Amino acid sequence: MGKDIELAILFADVVGSTKLYELLGDQKAREMVGICIDAMRAATEAHHGTVIKTMGDEVMATFAVPDEALNAASQMQHSISTHAGLQVEGTQVAIRIGCHFGPVVLDSRDVFGAAVHIANRMTSQAKAGQIVTTATTVDRLSPEWRASVRQIDVATLKGRTHEVALFEVLWQTEDITSVLPGISLANREQQRPKRLRLRLQGTEIVLDDHRTAVTIGRAEDNDLCVKGNLISRLHARIEATKARFVLVDQSTNGTFVHDAEGQEQFVRRDSLPITGEGLIGLGRAPERDSSTTIRFICED
Repeated sequence: MGKDIELAILFADVVGSTKLYELLGDQKAREMVGICIDAMRAATEAHHGTVIKTMGDEVMATFAVPDEALNAASQMQHSISTHAGLQVEGTQVAIRIGCHFGPVVLDSRDVFGAAVHIANRMTSQAKAGQIVTTATTVDRLSPEWRASVRQIDVATLKGRTHEVALFEVLWQTEDITSVLPGISLANREQQRPKRLRLRLQGTEIVLDDHRTAVTIGRAEDNDLCVKGNLISRLHARIEATKARFVLVDQSTNGTFVHDAEGQEQFVRRDSLPITGEGLIGLGRAPERDSSTTIRFICED
């Protein structure tokens, strides 16, 4: 008889393992995958989790609370992204991780239920080096971890009729608050400019300590509504974090940022710090005289 319980379910797998076998041959590729599996297992056990099973290049693990799952996920990403033995043709082997907290049936050291399928789907939504989770998980996180996640997209999962919000865990930018709880926020706050001014035609929005986020896209309910056939309904967000202003792209065609010197950066389904001053183009490179170009300036 199975036991009903709520757990955080985590899936982690090696990205592009098939290509590893093609490039390196069976023995060497198996060794590299084994290194990754060992790192995943060690991180799980270090944070009070249980490895339920390993499946080729993938690990499934459970944790009593979401914080421990994210602690383990962060350690997995750090261990694998810095391991000297995981370089292939100058590129680091990477993993992707998905996590969800919910009710499961625990039976004979295996777990079953819809929450398991949702966690697995989070993994398929993640890119190399990402940790992706759900709103249900975020709601159960400590304040420290909740400050290190951001919504990146919405998706309709197989077998579900409504969209699910996807959240990325920012394990790199903050060096994981739960691992380094004594890190000074005051020092980081001093590094961020006091204000970010955004101008679109006759509209100006200022991000600062009082207003910390703005949405941008072609839908009318965005803070900055920008029309165009390459612009998504919710194309991007800009957030004022404790350390910096960050542009978070959520679009199909990506976002272009030109600085004052004309240097271009492109971001798609990812984040980018906003510094200095320049132009933002949605779906295409910004043109200075275009009605769809957003101007920005950071002010101390």
